[in-house]
Amino acid sequence: MVRRIHSNFYGIPEKSFQSGEIHENQRVFRPRQATSRENRQNRRSKSRFPWFSVTDWCPVKYPLPAAAATEARNPDSLNIDSLSALQLVQVMNAADAQVPAAVASQAPAIAQAITEISDRMRRGGRLIYTGAGTSGRLGVLDAAECPPTFSVPPGLVIGIIAGGQRALTTAVEGAEDDSQQGAIDLQGLGLTAVDSVMGIATSGRTPYVLGAVAAARAAGCLTLGLACNSGSALASAVDIMITPVVGAEIITGSTRLKAGTATKLVLNTLTTGIMVQLGKTLGNLMVDLRATNEKLQDRAERIVGEITGLPAAEAAAVLQQCAGEVKTAVVVSLTGLSPQQARQRLQLCHGQLRRALQADSAPRE
Repeated sequence: MVRRIHSNFYGIPEKSFQSGEIHENQRVFRPRQATSRENRQNRRSKSRFPWFSVTDWCPVKYPLPAAAATEARNPDSLNIDSLSALQLVQVMNAADAQVPAAVASQAPAIAQAITEISDRMRRGGRLIYTGAGTSGRLGVLDAAECPPTFSVPPGLVIGIIAGGQRALTTAVEGAEDDSQQGAIDLQGLGLTAVDSVMGIATSGRTPYVLGAVAAARAAGCLTLGLACNSGSALASAVDIMITPVVGAEIITGSTRLKAGTATKLVLNTLTTGIMVQLGKTLGNLMVDLRATNEKLQDRAERIVGEITGLPAAEAAAVLQQCAGEVKTAVVVSLTGLSPQQARQRLQLCHGQLRRALQADSAPRE
């Protein structure tokens, strides 16, 4: 490990330098002798400590305190403030490249979560995210994207953030430290035993999240945790724990970076997997989308056309006849049923388009 020293910046007493060692909170820095060129530069700059240069790098050896991996200093970015913009981007990209492997290591736990949450949703359960700060915002974001993407009701996937809606855009001081409020916010949703609650906390020890998870367990819910530090308090409080350990951030403790990226990847996988198991896609086509804007309307028409082989104009007409419902339009086009009959068949098949099509004996492309 190295430590960059600039005597004027740190304001270290001159007598500390005279002893040849600098003691700062039990950390020992041993300065090296400056070169002749550096001495000349220091004389020109009238440095208070002529044997130190602004660019000195001094080896440091001391025991680091026990701390979460996400709070450690990243050796690859110790001099980030001296890098060019291009070098900074390269350092960040190299750090970000470590995230997918960390998420991949949690594949069994994520798959288990998908299976168990899907099963509960079929019985009327919900998925509820709870978190604070970046973790909470990412949970709210994932929940908000499910209705337009998969045509699910807004209450099926819910995001709760410490501090309430104001915390989405403004830091709410102390909100994450209130475990009692975490429990109250969850209890206010009328939890049932078929609900699934995921506590999201990079550190794995956020009191608000731990309080929420405790309330969920008391209500008989499936409890899940998502953290980026191993051996956390959250891990011992939930049924399923997902822990992509991404290590130190390039800005120490800024967990909106790698930890935030890992969290988003896990949540993407989780809700996508759940929705696929619930029949919201046919193959990789988004057949249960809600066409709420021009882009999605165009996508819906292309999906209907691709599955049925209809020209664009005919696909658009069938979609209009079926109130913009992609799955209904596909069943109508391929089976000859009326829109109402198509909806009834889909309902009998639990929304599974593939099963609804296989239930008809008419030839299909």
